[in-house]
Amino acid sequence: MTARGVLNSSPWRDLWSLPDDVLYLNHGSFGPSPKVVQDSFKHWTRQLESQPMNFLLREMEEALENSLAVLADFVGTSRGNLIFVDNATFGMNIVAASTCLEAGDEVLLTDHEYGAVTRLWRRTCQQTGARLVTQELPVCLSDRDAVAEQFMAGVTQQTRLIVVSHVTSPTALILPVEEICRRARTLDIPVCIDGPHAVGMLPLNLKKLDCDYYTASCHKWLSAPFGSGFLYVAPRQQKRIQPAIVSWGGSIGGRQPSWKDEFNWLGTRNPAAFLATADALRFLQSSVSSFPERIAADPEPLGDLTLLDEFRNIAHKLIDLAVTELGRSVGTKPLVKDTVAWCGSMISLALPAPSLPEADHVGKAGQRHPLQDWLWENHQIEIPVVRWRDQLLIRVSGHLYNSVDDIFTLSAALREYLN
Repeated sequence: MTARGVLNSSPWRDLWSLPDDVLYLNHGSFGPSPKVVQDSFKHWTRQLESQPMNFLLREMEEALENSLAVLADFVGTSRGNLIFVDNATFGMNIVAASTCLEAGDEVLLTDHEYGAVTRLWRRTCQQTGARLVTQELPVCLSDRDAVAEQFMAGVTQQTRLIVVSHVTSPTALILPVEEICRRARTLDIPVCIDGPHAVGMLPLNLKKLDCDYYTASCHKWLSAPFGSGFLYVAPRQQKRIQPAIVSWGGSIGGRQPSWKDEFNWLGTRNPAAFLATADALRFLQSSVSSFPERIAADPEPLGDLTLLDEFRNIAHKLIDLAVTELGRSVGTKPLVKDTVAWCGSMISLALPAPSLPEADHVGKAGQRHPLQDWLWENHQIEIPVVRWRDQLLIRVSGHLYNSVDDIFTLSAALREYLN
């Protein structure tokens, strides 16, 4: 299967409902759903609203299991090991509520972790008297085994849990979680992987990975509705898992007891986002050739590409273009030399800090760098600008609805701002 070229004007954009005047390069934070997934969400909401008693008591649990079956097949596990959660943060809070920590125990993270994850585990450790250990990784990642070894050097006899991103949020790097899990198993240390950016961006096989917990948001690269995510719990941990929110427990439909009962019924809520996740997966797994009007002008052979293949191809080409074009135009630099090995459908590029105004508050919750606001206010470009260590990073995401024009427009806007 050969990679296809990137069209200057994306033929897929009108499958989404993005406004024509918005240049959206932030699928990594808040990935909008295509129209077909929005329609699925509305369908399930109508089912709920038309006869709530029948839907909640007699239909919901089976519908959830059916949607989980589609998701489980995609991520390489059994649906019996998955529960739907609102997002990765929700899932991580369940893991925190289920982890028994005592004074002197340690939880190990990297210095690339998502701020909310670090904050959660810092608070959990403070409440229990445990210690949060943040292990720094090399500034420039080059060898996956060496990175895993440096991270695992932070393990001590007091380490009770390892928490690591599959794909980091601020730096957009793919970490060697397979090697980390393998080493942790030899030490009998549980591993929780924060995976919202990996699902869809990368192939995932949870059975092969053999972590203890994997939490993810489906609204990112899967383009499922907002409010959809999942938590994987390995069979060896299912008896230990505890809900972060306590409700009735048990099956509302009278099904046989399961470890998942505490999580399916958290009080009355609309499960439409969970149920529409299956249609988001069906959308991505559909054949490109089923959209002949969208690829008619492309002379390259389609082969057996799916929309998921097409998304990954387009995203990789856009990321490569961002590295070269923004580097040439405004002097940005990637954090790694081998972007193919370490980056997927998004990349963080270091901005030339001396040319940018100081904004020490950037990195705190709810605060943005002036550049991020300027790009939106003057060019309707949505893209995050974040501070990590002593660097200011701009993170570029690519999806089906993006095109090379987006990168050149961003380049011109950054050049205007810096000049």
